[in-house]
Amino acid sequence: MIPSVWWRLLRAGKFSIHPSRWSMAIAITIATPVNAGLGLVQKLVWGRKLKKSTFHGPPVFIIGHWRSGTTLLHELMVLDERLSSPSTFQCFAPHHFLASEWIFRKFFAWLLPERRPMDNMAAGWDRPQEDEFALVNLGLPSPYRRIAFPNQPPPDIEYLDTESIDEAARSRWSAALHRFLKAVSYRTQRPLIVKSPTHTGRVETLAKIFPGAKFIHITRDPRALFPSTVRLWNSLDQVQGLQVPDGKPIEPYVIQCFTTMYDAFHRQRDSISPGNLIDVRYEDLISDPVGKIEEIYRTLRLGDFDHVRKTLQDWADTAHREYQTNRHDLPEDQERLIRQQWADYFQRYGY
Repeated sequence: MIPSVWWRLLRAGKFSIHPSRWSMAIAITIATPVNAGLGLVQKLVWGRKLKKSTFHGPPVFIIGHWRSGTTLLHELMVLDERLSSPSTFQCFAPHHFLASEWIFRKFFAWLLPERRPMDNMAAGWDRPQEDEFALVNLGLPSPYRRIAFPNQPPPDIEYLDTESIDEAARSRWSAALHRFLKAVSYRTQRPLIVKSPTHTGRVETLAKIFPGAKFIHITRDPRALFPSTVRLWNSLDQVQGLQVPDGKPIEPYVIQCFTTMYDAFHRQRDSISPGNLIDVRYEDLISDPVGKIEEIYRTLRLGDFDHVRKTLQDWADTAHREYQTNRHDLPEDQERLIRQQWADYFQRYGY
């Protein structure tokens, strides 16, 4: 973040930082002017080049609720070296990654853990990452601002349905996302695979920003999805927040976000050409990853699948054998609740 973005985030959180998190806040504060300076370097050196650059084909967006398998699918898609994705560093340093990425790759790999705390998947500056984190760091409204101040009322839930916000706000949001992904495309020189659960209720907006964009929508049994998402937010609140969580139940927030994003998605999906949208079940992806990715390539016309077949098969024969899905026990009262609140999802996707 740059100083102005950091100040707005702190002010929105009423500067309510727990003493145990002061060191984190001080470190971020020290980093913000450095980010601003490096951002100026990037603008001066690469500004004109970025304006003249173009995308290398329409982006492919992986969408679906948190914990539905979006990360796994993202990792599998970018095994095809003809494709690329925003990296963790690019998303956490969106102002200046063109100028600074090589420095962090070489000298600061130790700043990130080897595994994500919520699911034990690999982490690192070069790993594919959600572009929503870039939007937060650029100062755009995002539900992810809640991560900083988990005890405050959750912000920006309306941005899970960008067609519901006013045109001026949607234009600002769209322009920032376009600039960021264009810079990533300039760096990679390849078509982009973009993944973020928050984009699920934004498909109509995304199709306007990126004509010809394609969408892979992944679903998962809500009886696993719900407790896994609760665990995700609780984990992030413990590790990433500037506050110590106050212990209030997260379940109502999970239900609210799900309802908002899927009401929007089911309303907007008919605006997308059938040939540019495919539904994938997490359970099918796990049982036959190579076959399911081949179906995605064929449906969305992503090119010659045989080029990447062996790579995916090697993954299925080695890493996939070690891949284990977390087990989740859902109490009967919670199952009744989500069957009522998420009845449409259960019916539409056969759960």
